[in-house]
Amino acid sequence: MRIDILGKPESGKRCEKTLENVRQALAETGVEAEVHLFRDRRKMIDHRVYVSPALVIDDCVRVAGRVPEVREIIALLAERPRYQKRLNAA
Repeated sequence: MRIDILGKPESGKRCEKTLENVRQALAETGVEAEVHLFRDRRKMIDHRVYVSPALVIDDCVRVAGRVPEVREIIALLAERPRYQKRLNAA
């Protein structure tokens, strides 16, 4: 699973808070994922996101313009097919 956090160069604290919430959600669920923080307007435009921060899970924009809560991130991770396979196997 790949998780990208997209932000403008000047929106530091909101991007950092989103990154912190994502890491906490991954720790709580035990899901392994690549997490990347991008502070690049071009990357935002490529994903058609114009407000920051944006949370992108497996190339799908899930949240834009606000910092998602940990519980919301966990719910978004649970929707992913790989995570559902993992739950069914356990």
